[in-house]
Amino acid sequence: MTRRLVITGLGATTPIGGDVPTLWKNALAGTSGAATLENDWAEQYSLPVSFAASVAVEPAEVLARPEIRRMDRSTQFGMVASREAWKDAGLDEAEIDHDRLAVAYGTGVGGVWTLLDGWDTLRERGPRRVMPMTVPMLMPNGAAGAISLEFGARAAARTAVSACASGTEALDIAIRQLSTGEADIVIAGGAEAAIHPFCLAAFSSMQALSRRNDDPAAASRPYDVDRDGFVMGEGAGTLIIETEEHAKARGARIYAELAGSGVTSDAHHITAPDPEASGAARALRKALDSAQAAPQEITHINAHATSTPVGDKPEYAALLSAFGDHVENLAVSATKSQTGHLLGAAGAVESVLTVLALHERRAPVTINLDNQDPDMPLDVVTGEPRSLPAGDQVALCNSFGFGGHNAVVAFRNV
Repeated sequence: MTRRLVITGLGATTPIGGDVPTLWKNALAGTSGAATLENDWAEQYSLPVSFAASVAVEPAEVLARPEIRRMDRSTQFGMVASREAWKDAGLDEAEIDHDRLAVAYGTGVGGVWTLLDGWDTLRERGPRRVMPMTVPMLMPNGAAGAISLEFGARAAARTAVSACASGTEALDIAIRQLSTGEADIVIAGGAEAAIHPFCLAAFSSMQALSRRNDDPAAASRPYDVDRDGFVMGEGAGTLIIETEEHAKARGARIYAELAGSGVTSDAHHITAPDPEASGAARALRKALDSAQAAPQEITHINAHATSTPVGDKPEYAALLSAFGDHVENLAVSATKSQTGHLLGAAGAVESVLTVLALHERRAPVTINLDNQDPDMPLDVVTGEPRSLPAGDQVALCNSFGFGGHNAVVAFRNV
């Protein structure tokens, strides 16, 4: 990259916090966002999984009623997170060049609530009762479009739809937009709202979800020998990314540098990761090369670590391939143990946490790791937050998705 890129604003709405300060406080404390679902439909459909990690603060508590009616739940999350990030960055719409402002946002599923509610309306009440706003609400680019309208982003509004790698791939898109001179500022992130009976039934059918209905808070347990699947989560994360020149010219506070990224594909299986993890390892190496960082400079990784029996081991294999013996020196946080798996928003929220880990020099904890799998001898941060060393360092955020999508982003402290 020829232009240095920096993070100047952060926003999030998650199962462990409706804003970034609360998210960060709870991530350090080891708070679980998973709980038994209180929705009527959880019992109505006799779902095999009766819990999930719902957002801590409902969008209706933050957004105006007309906005709620015009946006799918996933877009609502993206708007809440993006408004917080925009305010946090101290941006003034009157003082920026909107032709140089872009959006790069990701989702894995998009407006599934709008789509399935619309189908129910059609079947039960007929075509005339289907909402006119159904299409713009259900389309996967709905969040990117709404955010671009909100802030007047005219350089581009792009959407990454790469399953669980979507939020991280959005940051890779942002890097390309800024590095090529297409924009000076990018609003980047991801949103997801898939805690729906159909989605829970579908993921349950493929044996992807934990079945710990009697103890939801302990269900997500990355690297534990008793892990049995992930916990469905929801929410959004947004990062304001600028060229360093633009940020310094306006006197912005800088959290960290977005130093590089690596994106690859497995071409192995539509859902299962490549057991050799060659694609994930290449994504890690590409991120290091892009950031011009040696493996020994990496001190912290926010791992993908979904808590699935087959998913955690290939990520370890990729880390071992990319870092060799240095893998033992990485402080690894698996924050899905707290937030659940936010699918297309996961990488964005976890990038927010990775940036804060560098900025605050503390790595958040992994919970529920009672008996670590001996086949994955990583230095996982448990119990209390881990102090990160002083001096220059780089941290990574990993995301891997169905379809064989691999995405890694690298952040450097400033």
